[in-house]
Amino acid sequence: MGSAWASLVALMGHHIRKSKGKPSSRKPSSSHGKRKIRRPGERKKVEPRLHREAEPLLSDIGKPEFSPFVPDPFQEEAVEKVREHDVLVSAPTGSGKTWIALEATKEHLSRGRRIWYATPLKALSNSKYEEFGTAFGPENVGILTGDRKENADAPVIVGTTEILRNQLYDSMETGTDLGVDLVILDEAHYLGDPDRGVVWEEVLIYLPGRVRLLLLSATISNANRLAQWLTGLRKTPCAVVRSDVRPVPLHVLFMTPDRELTPFTRGGRLFPSVGRFAKLERTRRKFDRSGEHDPDGIVQTLRCFELLPAIVFLKSRADCDKAIEALSPSPMHPAEGGFLEHVKGLLEDHPELRNRDQINSLLECRAGSHHAGQLPAWRLLIERMMGLGQLEVIFSTSTVAAGVNFPARTVVLLQSDRFDGRSFVDMTATGLHQMTGRAGRRGMDKTGFTVVVPGRFMKLSLVNQLVNSDPEPLQSRIAVNFSMTLNLLLSHDPAGVRTLLGLSFAGFHENRRKAERVHKKLIKTFRKHMNVLMELDYVDETGAPTYDGRWAARLRLDHPLLIAELIREGAFRNLTPRELAALIAPFVVDKDREISLSHHLWEMTRPLWKRFRWMMKTLSPLMGFMVSRGFEVPPIMFWPAAAVFLWSSEAEWDELALHVGAQEGDLAMMMLRTADHLRQLRALEDEEPDMADAAGSALPLIMRPPLT
Repeated sequence: MGSAWASLVALMGHHIRKSKGKPSSRKPSSSHGKRKIRRPGERKKVEPRLHREAEPLLSDIGKPEFSPFVPDPFQEEAVEKVREHDVLVSAPTGSGKTWIALEATKEHLSRGRRIWYATPLKALSNSKYEEFGTAFGPENVGILTGDRKENADAPVIVGTTEILRNQLYDSMETGTDLGVDLVILDEAHYLGDPDRGVVWEEVLIYLPGRVRLLLLSATISNANRLAQWLTGLRKTPCAVVRSDVRPVPLHVLFMTPDRELTPFTRGGRLFPSVGRFAKLERTRRKFDRSGEHDPDGIVQTLRCFELLPAIVFLKSRADCDKAIEALSPSPMHPAEGGFLEHVKGLLEDHPELRNRDQINSLLECRAGSHHAGQLPAWRLLIERMMGLGQLEVIFSTSTVAAGVNFPARTVVLLQSDRFDGRSFVDMTATGLHQMTGRAGRRGMDKTGFTVVVPGRFMKLSLVNQLVNSDPEPLQSRIAVNFSMTLNLLLSHDPAGVRTLLGLSFAGFHENRRKAERVHKKLIKTFRKHMNVLMELDYVDETGAPTYDGRWAARLRLDHPLLIAELIREGAFRNLTPRELAALIAPFVVDKDREISLSHHLWEMTRPLWKRFRWMMKTLSPLMGFMVSRGFEVPPIMFWPAAAVFLWSSEAEWDELALHVGAQEGDLAMMMLRTADHLRQLRALEDEEPDMADAAGSALPLIMRPPLT
């Protein structure tokens, strides 16, 4: 063990504090160190306590006895029914839906058929690619995401739903068969996602009826209604297979500010002491230092009652990072469970992570912060360490609840609201169920726990209501945009597009008048988009795409018309690869958040500013035209161009982060999306060969560590 620790110290250099040169051998009871003099305003130290009525809830903590895997009845039912027709599986998170997918894939493979497994996230696609490769052999599995294309001719393809939708566009345009026999849509409740649900609905509308469809979803309250729509849409029966049983029972506890664990409810009502806190909420009185939390105290309380590992959901990225800094070292022995070997192996695969600010917290506290503001490789490291059972706690925003396989024994809730991309709104039952679905690991826990902690952002009565509520019904998120309009007009005349829009889930209402209103609204929006395309000569008077419309349809981006106009005007000709990448970057940032550039970065990119101003002057007439036709235009800022130009000029990542005032995760996402856009420009080699060549040359300048 000592040699393992020494090798890790050598690997990490000065990033392990000297006080940790030897592994801790302290027992949990003495893990708080020497007594400190409490400063004014500092919390008084309290010992964790357990209310007597909570004792029975914690009596069954532990790992269940090993037993051979036996599929649940709903799993067997789903595999049997998918042999004959489409199936929608609605079951709690962690109930074993992936087993259904693996069995269905195995049966189709044995008959020489092809399978497409679609997920909402690149990270989830990468995880499933590895899992399916292990199950069926790497030669039989490929992956297609925005930045990965491997073994694309394999009989089993794992990828993002957007890629599957784009393949359906291409298939409809050419009139060719998709070449797939089974499509599995994982996390099918994404159909109701405000931003991305439209892609899921498009896939369901365009997918040929002969292709078998298997939808895997967390619990959906209107699953039967969705199945009825699919049956009518695809002319194929769609069976609903439902399970309302959690594989691991869930108990909900309440943690008071003085670290006592009590039941959250009694007889369906708030437990008396919890009810007193709820009254304080209603009278707007503050408690426990205005609701500020003590992350270390929370973790120590959970450790005391064997409720770790845990996921603590926090309001913001900054809260997650601040919580990590407040933790005391873990009493767990550094050699336990091969911890050192796992960390060393992962850091050797990703050496750029050795300099991360939170590496000491990972090593000493067995804790991690996980949110979208971090490097993708760091989030992957945290996910793998948690999956291996090597971490005690992670502090996360709601990103972990949205599809990442990240189970724990306990989930901790410190607020009852969530950020919807624009403002903070009350949490929904669906969101709460997604979070609590991470509590309790099948085969590892007899019981899962949700611990509710009071604070200024917590409505206890709301949480009680949501815990006992079914998830909200899925709603259609179908929306017309320019990319959809151009792609559908490649394969349909305007009347055909109007017919397709009439097939949407939004128009599937028992109330005929309401269905007609929805259809008319969609058609009106389609006409509005088509009229603009006609005025700009991307579509002719019959609704057929022109030469420019045909290549512009392949720009499956958020702002295809703006980029298409720059291509038509020659704005991307005679650019170096670095300049092209830089001028594409402003179109991938949607948030209107101007970031200050350091004087050093400004001086380095001053020549680029002239190119940027000329690009904006070229776009100005089109943007004015779009506004006059009732369309919003995105904010186009200079800082993304400057950041990408510096990065593609071989700057060090740490130098970039120093001079650009954005979080690493946001910078990384901007770089990755810029690369996605460049790949689409590279595909226009017949129309713009010089631009396509520059786009191809720019990709390796961007896709380098720590982004790869």
